[in-house]
Amino acid sequence: MNSAQAESLQCEGSVNARALKILAATKLLPLLLLWLLPVVAQAQFTYAVNNDDITITITGYTGPGGVVFIPGTIDGYPVTAFQNNVFSALSSLTSVTIPDGVTSIGEYSFYQCFSLTNITIPESVTSIGDEAFYECYSLTNITIPDAVTSIGYYVFYGCISLYTITIPANVTSLGEGAFSGCFSLNRITIPNSVTSIGTEAFLGCQSLNNVTIGINVASIGEEAFEGCTGLTTVTIPDSVTSLGNEAFIFCTGLTNVTIGANVTSIGEEAFSGCQSLNSVTIGINVTSIGEEAFYGCYSLANITIQDRVASIGIASFMLCPNLKSVTIGTNVTSIGSDAFKNCLSLTGVYFQGNSPIPTNDLTVFSGDTPGTVYYLPGTTGWRATFDGWPTALWSPQVQTGDGNFGVQTDGFGFNINWASGQTVVVGACTNLANPVWLPVSTITLTGGSAHFSDPQWTNYPERFYRLSSQ
Repeated sequence: MNSAQAESLQCEGSVNARALKILAATKLLPLLLLWLLPVVAQAQFTYAVNNDDITITITGYTGPGGVVFIPGTIDGYPVTAFQNNVFSALSSLTSVTIPDGVTSIGEYSFYQCFSLTNITIPESVTSIGDEAFYECYSLTNITIPDAVTSIGYYVFYGCISLYTITIPANVTSLGEGAFSGCFSLNRITIPNSVTSIGTEAFLGCQSLNNVTIGINVASIGEEAFEGCTGLTTVTIPDSVTSLGNEAFIFCTGLTNVTIGANVTSIGEEAFSGCQSLNSVTIGINVTSIGEEAFYGCYSLANITIQDRVASIGIASFMLCPNLKSVTIGTNVTSIGSDAFKNCLSLTGVYFQGNSPIPTNDLTVFSGDTPGTVYYLPGTTGWRATFDGWPTALWSPQVQTGDGNFGVQTDGFGFNINWASGQTVVVGACTNLANPVWLPVSTITLTGGSAHFSDPQWTNYPERFYRLSSQ
């Protein structure tokens, strides 16, 4: 080997050695970074040791925000909780991953984190503090762990981008304002474990078009669904006993409401301003209808007030211009001023019981055209007028225009309308000049109507019918 070849080999050896050093450094760099990242991440958090002396609660964060992975341990201590306000008002925070082992998220933890779009909450979390995600404008969805049992006050208030959320089956209560102002939330299923819906729980959720209320909810708080303009149908289950004031006020898209059998009171302005509402079924145990409960329900055409209702509040059905017929149960003793004021289409109010005490201020039924107050045979206290409207005996009526009048497969027949539970005697005769009325059928009306048919009508050259109360 000559000197030139030796020099070349020496040079190549130096190059190869340098390349090996660079390669080794390149391979070690990610490992070094992986080792340094947890150390850096841990250094961004302050903490306090819990009473058990083996776990810690994070008390503060000093990092830059962005994407944050919270360490599971700091200085060898497992992280189990967040103190209040840890990330509060950190507008640069975009994503957070909470480690397994954390059991509680403190109040205001992510308060006004306007840029937060994603958060991963482990199944170990059992409680989420009040206003924890208050005004997290960019948050679109979130999964609440199954172990969480309550959703506190204003937890998701103002999360205007929150589109979908699942409430776990172990949650028992929805706190005041829990989802208030979640404009994009379009559907919610309240599980059977929930027993109460707090005040303003879904206030202003204007995109909410479907809500299922669990069968164990006992109370719906004031303004719980105020301004949920996308709601069209609501069924309030039998478990509910009280419906708070303004519970569904200004739900302008609401068309149908069924109120459960155990609701005893309908709060003031409960459905006020529900201008599309055309059908309401009031539960059989309601005893009072609050002031302005159905004020401004422009589309409401008729209403039946059940027998246990004792009082109808001031202006309760005021400004329902399409309301044509009202049936009032047997136990109403008082009707507030302006209860049916400006119900311009109202022509008949049908009382099933004795006369309530009139207001004598002539405002209950005020409008451009007076209608008639009807009362049943055998009831008492009725005079020629009731609060300015003329009264008349309420008699059973043959319906001639509903398609069931005339010859049918079972004979000549017709439908009868009258008060539910009343008994009608159908009489027949063959000569109106010298009538001898014979009873041919006795019918008790269910739901305010019944059908009569006479299979013997062909046995007579002429036959006439009349209705009378038993």
